[in-house]
Amino acid sequence: MEQARKTATGPGRVLVAVYAIFALAATSRAGVQIGTKFHEAPLAYVLSAFAALVYILATVALARGGQRWWRIAVVSCSIELLGVLTVGTLSIFDRQAFPDATVWSVYGEGYLFIPLVLPAIGLYWLRRTAPARTPAARA
Repeated sequence: MEQARKTATGPGRVLVAVYAIFALAATSRAGVQIGTKFHEAPLAYVLSAFAALVYILATVALARGGQRWWRIAVVSCSIELLGVLTVGTLSIFDRQAFPDATVWSVYGEGYLFIPLVLPAIGLYWLRRTAPARTPAARA
């Protein structure tokens, strides 16, 4: 029986590196925003912090092996995709709620739309590296 590929091997290493960069960028951005001007746009800054947590969790989950971490990575990438689509749409139609940008504003426009594409690539990679299902797991 062929063993499933690990998520952090081959092209997965690049994916983990990009997630790590975004985790660092989002965490730094949220920290500065919350620490210096939280009163100006609290919703936007809390969402930046939430995005940072999602990127950190996705980075760790993608870098680790095993079925549990694979599932956590799927959930993280799914939350990220839902978040960027929701925040991206809201930031276009309700500009007053987002007077300052977040990582996910306008679908990640400030980050060259990478936040929009990254979870799709992550979910694709996770599908390719899914752990082999045992007969007991299917029941």
